[in-house]
Amino acid sequence: MSTPAPVTADQVLQAFHHDGPNLFFGAMIMAVGLVAAAFSSIRRKHDPILIYLAFLACLYGLRMWIKTDLLSLTLVGWWLYPRLSSAIDYIVPIPAFLFLDAAGFLHRRLKNATYVIGVILGLLGLTTLALGRQTIFETINAVLIIGALTTLVLISMKRSAVNRDAVVIRRGLLIFAAFIFWENFRNLLGISMPNIEPIGFMAFLVALGYVAARQTLERDQQLSEIRKELEVAQRIQLSILPAAFPNSANFRVAARYMPMTSVAGDFYDFIVADDQRAGLLIADVSGHGVPAALIASMVKMAATAQRNNAADPSRLLSGMNAALCGNTQNQFVTAAYVHLDSAARQLRYSAAGHPPMLLLRDGKVEEVVENGLMLAAFDFATYSTVTHRLEPGDRLLLYTDGIVEAASTSGEFFGQESLSAILRQTAGISPADAADRIISAAQQWAASQDDDLTVLVCDYGEPVR
Repeated sequence: MSTPAPVTADQVLQAFHHDGPNLFFGAMIMAVGLVAAAFSSIRRKHDPILIYLAFLACLYGLRMWIKTDLLSLTLVGWWLYPRLSSAIDYIVPIPAFLFLDAAGFLHRRLKNATYVIGVILGLLGLTTLALGRQTIFETINAVLIIGALTTLVLISMKRSAVNRDAVVIRRGLLIFAAFIFWENFRNLLGISMPNIEPIGFMAFLVALGYVAARQTLERDQQLSEIRKELEVAQRIQLSILPAAFPNSANFRVAARYMPMTSVAGDFYDFIVADDQRAGLLIADVSGHGVPAALIASMVKMAATAQRNNAADPSRLLSGMNAALCGNTQNQFVTAAYVHLDSAARQLRYSAAGHPPMLLLRDGKVEEVVENGLMLAAFDFATYSTVTHRLEPGDRLLLYTDGIVEAASTSGEFFGQESLSAILRQTAGISPADAADRIISAAQQWAASQDDDLTVLVCDYGEPVR
């Protein structure tokens, strides 16, 4: 075996000047493929169009590099290089066919034939790697590609485009197909001319880039409009929540509302608020986001309609359930309502599938439980009321399950015991500070906020005479 002559600097420089355009366009095409692959990875969603485009662009750009004189000089003497240079011609069309199929350009009857062609080309590529370049293989490749492209173009011209993007992509694809057709026809007839196929591929990439840019701008506009609508929805939702509890001789109430998203399904209201009485309602709609927020507004209306039953928690919840049943699109609502009467020194409590109310008295935390079925789920649901004595210094806590179900990085819930411990630690500070501390404790515990967080803290104390 003869030893190849050493490569001179002049040969390398001459090859570099000759191959400059191919090196540049090859790198640019491979960069497009890498961007498509990165975008598919960032989306964390299996998108066959992006994946096959990435393979096609990377293989096509790599083939342009492999075919350069500069690489041939660099790898002179390596026995596999000539085989690889020939075999890649058969491999590149395979991701192209897969891309066309994923993009919907292959007619149903054409798919099977295309897959057969892909298998044949794959076998030609493997055989070339094993045996070396074969002229008959190049002829078979040219005939198969010309036949497939001719069929594809004819079918594509018969089918009408569904939108402007499809028209642009189709035109770019037809330009690319024309260049491929010419290149394979030229090789089949042995016509010696420069390879102009990459120009057609660049035209196809430009068409894809135009569509991608236009769709990106359109999505940005849609996202901007959605954000504006969510801001309006957020303001509307905040407007249905009551303002601060009015100054009262006997009750001090603080509320904290931390939605997981711009709008949420948590809700609270002060059904009664004066010196002698307080009626506190808290509710949690299943789900999150806009649907839950819309139902929360319905909960507001249902609660307002039951103000005449404010002193009877079970009747108030029954009335709300009757108003909501059949109107919430299969979403349910948990709720808890407590009515406080300073004249009678009595609290009356009822709930619908909601976490128990906590009562802090003399440094001890007691659960107040009286649960019926959740609201809006069963029209036959009934509710009952539990009565407790109200004593000066009592602190009541109403909350949604986002507090106790806040999960740490290990998946452990914040839980009822931790909440009771935090509530005990708030003795001696204001209801507002206590509410802030509870919310903060749940947020610090959680790896991320996966639910809405709402708390109501109410202190009862007789006025100083």
